[in-house]
Amino acid sequence: MSALARILVVDDESQIRRFLRVALEAHAYEVIEASTGMEGVQKAALEAPDLVLLDLGLPDLDGKDVILRIREWTQIPIMVLSVRQEEAEKVDALDAGAQDYVVKPFGIKELLARIRTLLRDRSASESGTVQATLEIGDLHIDVSAHEVRKDGEPLKLTRKEFDILWTLARHVGRIVTHRTLLVEVWGKAHEHDTQYLRVFIRQLRQKLGDDPGSPRYIMNEPGVGYRMIDPSE
Repeated sequence: MSALARILVVDDESQIRRFLRVALEAHAYEVIEASTGMEGVQKAALEAPDLVLLDLGLPDLDGKDVILRIREWTQIPIMVLSVRQEEAEKVDALDAGAQDYVVKPFGIKELLARIRTLLRDRSASESGTVQATLEIGDLHIDVSAHEVRKDGEPLKLTRKEFDILWTLARHVGRIVTHRTLLVEVWGKAHEHDTQYLRVFIRQLRQKLGDDPGSPRYIMNEPGVGYRMIDPSE
């Protein structure tokens, strides 16, 4: 059976690399390993992986520096796997260019689901197709008509509410940082105005009938951003 994708694992702990190799190869992924940041950067360039799983605590470079170096020449998906739970670490890694952040220890089912999401995003991006509509669970989002339907019934959203929903939907299953949402919806001058965002997210949730305590659509990543829930995972 041919490999689903080639994944580069950058982690200085051999037991973590071994665990990930066994788990990923069992699900038909090809695995490349690197134990230092520089080796990771080199293998990202030479081995053409489809996705990078990256630890932050490397012996030679901080993982965020590895992200920045890789981002100088490619937009290959990068998922951080780290014991660092601090909000600032998550935000810095995502703003540096990582697409997702998973705290160790993690469940392999969750990891595989997030890998599938990132690979699906990359495939859609490389196909060159721009989706004008998205179906997420019972939501139908049409960017050309600026229309959202839930169970076939139209929802009346303001332009900002629609833009927030569309941005989250385009990255379904992935964390979108506060800064990214603010810049995309309001512009760079408002990149630190998180109060704007909280107000509009609250309004959007009310219109979606989404309970923040048990969300069906928008999950809060405290201090970091929001994630549109992928109902297929």
